[in-house]
Amino acid sequence: MVDTRRYGIFRVFGCVRHARLYELCFASSCGACYGRFRAWGAELFFERLAIAQHIAGRPTHALIRTEPGREARLREAGVPTQCFRFGGPLDFWTRQKLRRSLNQIKPDVVVAWMSRAAQKLPEGPWRTAGRLGGYYDLANYRSCTDLIGNTRGLARWMVEQGWDKDKVHYLPNFATDFAPVAPKRPSFLAKEIPFALALGRLHKNKAFDVLIRAMRHLPGRHVVIAGEGPERSALEDLARREGVSDRVHMPGWVAQTGPWLRACTLLVCPSRIEPLGNVVIEALSAQVPVVASAIQGPQEILAGTEDGLLAQVEDDHALAAHMGQIFDDTHLAEKLAANGRARFEREFAEGVVMEQWSNFLGPAGTNFPRDISDVSRVSR
Repeated sequence: MVDTRRYGIFRVFGCVRHARLYELCFASSCGACYGRFRAWGAELFFERLAIAQHIAGRPTHALIRTEPGREARLREAGVPTQCFRFGGPLDFWTRQKLRRSLNQIKPDVVVAWMSRAAQKLPEGPWRTAGRLGGYYDLANYRSCTDLIGNTRGLARWMVEQGWDKDKVHYLPNFATDFAPVAPKRPSFLAKEIPFALALGRLHKNKAFDVLIRAMRHLPGRHVVIAGEGPERSALEDLARREGVSDRVHMPGWVAQTGPWLRACTLLVCPSRIEPLGNVVIEALSAQVPVVASAIQGPQEILAGTEDGLLAQVEDDHALAAHMGQIFDDTHLAEKLAANGRARFEREFAEGVVMEQWSNFLGPAGTNFPRDISDVSRVSR
C-alpha cells in the first residue's frame, strides 16, 4: 500500500547562498552544470532524493529558492514545486510565504536541508528534522526536533554537541549507479594512456595542489582534474613549477562525469576537508579503485576495509605511492574495484538508502516513527 502521508523538505545551497524546500522528497542528480552555477554534491543529492521519493509513491512537495533550471527538472519529474526567495537576514517575507504554503500542504514531516532552510522554517503542527551534510552551527537548527547526518561521524558529533542520541539519525546518501554507463575517455588523451581522475571545485579544501605535487613522483602518469573554481590560476602555476603541466589536465566542468569515471584507472580524492565525499561513492558504483585522503567522510567509508586506499592528509608522497600501486598492480586495482562495487551495493545503492529513509519516516500516521540510527554504530 502506498504511504499517503506528506512530507516537506527544505533545501539551502550553502555554496552560493541558494535555498530549497521540498515536501516529500529525497533528491539530486549528478555531474551536471546548470547555467553559470555548478550544483554541488549536497544539491545534487537533494534533487535525486526528492525525485526518488516521488517515484516511490510518497506525496512530495518541493519549496525551493527561485532557480528555473532546478524548478524545471523537479516539475518534469512530477514533483510539485514552489519557489521562494530564501534571502538573508533582511528577508522577512520568505517565512510568511512558507507558512502559508505549508498550511495549505499540511505536511506531516518537514526536513530542513542545511542551515538557511532551518532558519526560515516556520512553526506548525508538522514534525521537523534538520538534515546536515557538514559540521555546521547547530544553533541554526533549534527549530528542529530531530537531526539527520549523512555520515556516522556527523551523527556522532551531533550527540557530542548535546543532542539526544534518540533524536539523531544516520541516513547516508545514495549515488547514481554508474556501472551501466559506457566508458568514454577524454578526447585530449590518447587511447593507450591510463589516467587518474579527480572531480570537484578548484578550491583549497579539495587539495588539488597536493595532487599536483604528487604527480611529480609519478613520471609518465596523467591526471584529469575536472572542475572549476577560484584556485585555477594557482593550480596551473603550480603544475608549471612542478614540471607536470603536460600531464595535469584541467578541462573545467564536465556535464557528464559517468563516462570518464568508467574509463579512468582510478579516482583520487585528496581533500583537506570532505565531510562525506560523494565522488568516492560514485567511484565505488562505477567499480573504479579509489585513493583518498584519510579525512572525515572518505576515512569513514574506506578505513579498515579493502575497498580503497587512504593516504595521510597533505602528504603528496603517500598519495603518489598509493596511486602508483594502482597504476602498476592490475590485480590490486581489480580487487579494490570489485570490493568497492560490493560495498556500494550493500550501503549506498538507491534501493538500500531509500529503505532507510522509509524506515525513518515510518508508516502512515506516526510522524517520526522508528529511529533507524543504530546507536551502537553512531556512538562507536
